[in-house]
Amino acid sequence: MEEKWYVVYTKSRGEKKVAEQLNALGVKAYCPVKTEMRVWSDRKKKVVVPLLPSMILVKLPEQDRDRVFAVSGVVRYMFWGGKPVVVREHEVEVLKEVEQNNGMELNAVEAIGPGTQLELSNFGFEDQSGEVKHVSGNQCWVVLKDLGYVVKLQLQ
Repeated sequence: MEEKWYVVYTKSRGEKKVAEQLNALGVKAYCPVKTEMRVWSDRKKKVVVPLLPSMILVKLPEQDRDRVFAVSGVVRYMFWGGKPVVVREHEVEVLKEVEQNNGMELNAVEAIGPGTQLELSNFGFEDQSGEVKHVSGNQCWVVLKDLGYVVKLQLQ
């Protein structure tokens, strides 16, 4: 009975609560978070927000996947090619590292524009490169063709 990490969609802004409730039920759930500085007209505050909006990761055997629906706020599993998305263990470890090293610093500054190829192996993607699709302000969208995803990166 091999346990795998699956991606579960949650209701908006319910990620941490759903993960908490699933863990209480005995289902291993992980909601990666990051700390952001939010600014209002009268104050600044550090806020903990999910790294993957409306998504959490759950680790359980395939035959027990229905257990997550016992918790209010769970919407559905993420599917790709007609099968539930399985996240590899080392990718979960990368998320945990990113979460712990929230204040990562850049070592180099490069001009990034549409069409630029980025090597992403330093970010935990084995033998992956991506092409910058769009740059807007301090954000860029990188297409990961092999995985079928577009990743939004925050530039500093």
